[in-house]
Amino acid sequence: MADPRFISARGPYALAELAEAAEAELEAGADGSIRIVDIAPLDAAESNTISFLDNKRYIEAFTKSRAGACVVHPSLADRAPPGMALLLAEQPYQAFTRVVREFYPPPTVEPGIAPSAVIDPDATLGPGCRIDPGAVIGPRCEIGARCHIGANAVVGAGVVIGDDCIIGACASLSHCLVGERVMIYPGVRIGQEGFGFASGPQGHLRMPHVGRVIIHDDVEIGANTTIDRGSSRDTVIGPGCMIDNLVQIAHNVELGKGCVVVSQVGISGSTTLGDFVVCGGQVGFAGHLTIGDGVELAARAGVTRDLEPGRTYGGFPAVPAAQWKRQAAVLARLVKTKGKT
Repeated sequence: MADPRFISARGPYALAELAEAAEAELEAGADGSIRIVDIAPLDAAESNTISFLDNKRYIEAFTKSRAGACVVHPSLADRAPPGMALLLAEQPYQAFTRVVREFYPPPTVEPGIAPSAVIDPDATLGPGCRIDPGAVIGPRCEIGARCHIGANAVVGAGVVIGDDCIIGACASLSHCLVGERVMIYPGVRIGQEGFGFASGPQGHLRMPHVGRVIIHDDVEIGANTTIDRGSSRDTVIGPGCMIDNLVQIAHNVELGKGCVVVSQVGISGSTTLGDFVVCGGQVGFAGHLTIGDGVELAARAGVTRDLEPGRTYGGFPAVPAAQWKRQAAVLARLVKTKGKT
């Protein structure tokens, strides 16, 4: 349950209302009029709260939980403790997320411009925007409706931001076009020159970066992530991508739609990721690679070559998951038997 000093819950809701919101089926015999006041984890839930089970590792906690209601897959319904009402869903976590959004919907933007904000007279702001103290909006910027620009954020000259975007405190944006419903967390850096130069006997000659960063709709970019602008073409983040904190995306990189990029991933210049690629933590990519649609990469994988679509890879250099596991098993046996012959 959230600390009310920071986030207040809506409700209470009747269980039947939550079942409808979750797109889940209320178990036969369950009382849909039960009032639920909040969400809670299985081990801390009470009779007036709702929880969920999505991972079989927590079945024991589920069987002992005092939650008044729980979202669960139908195959595990028979493990519920007596008296617990169930919402049955094929994808319990997604269903529970819809429940959480009922209690804690995305905050609405309260319009207003702080006196200490600096807005160039050539910039345009859509209706209903909030500009926090110390924010700077440069010339020729176009900010859509209902946007929230956080404290000390800097939106550079010519940047375009679509409707319903959130730019976190101390973020900086330049040379970029941002779609609608984009969430950019504090400390993000978008649009600076990338790490590009021509090396020779007399040193390193910096290559001017004349491209942009194009961020499509419904993208989320985590705190302190950096996305460099393109050198000769654009860096592109496809619609619906989810990018974690502390990610480095270099110049000319292109992400397809719906990619998931976990913390501390580094993507070198001119690499292209297809649609719905998933990168575990600390994955590293060499430059100028093509990664097929639906590829999944285990944490700390090192990608040095193009990867075929629809497969799972791991290790360094990254290989198909089955091969990676065989390699690890062989190495473990070698270590175990070393010195015994």
